[in-house]
Amino acid sequence: MILWLLILIFLAWPIAFLIAIIYVMFLPFKACCAGCVPCIDILYEGVLLPLVCAENAINGTPMC
Repeated sequence: MILWLLILIFLAWPIAFLIAIIYVMFLPFKACCAGCVPCIDILYEGVLLPLVCAENAINGTPMC
């Protein structure tokens, strides 16, 4: 659990903040460019990274 919290604080939040900025900038292109949809969906998963870390910390999911 402690390891998941450290990953959350030092990796997941900073990465998610950076990806969120990119995600918001490219989100309007999802409506007009069908080729951009997979890339934007990957960015969305990056924004959800802190949620995944927090859920794994709460559930006590092992790292391996």
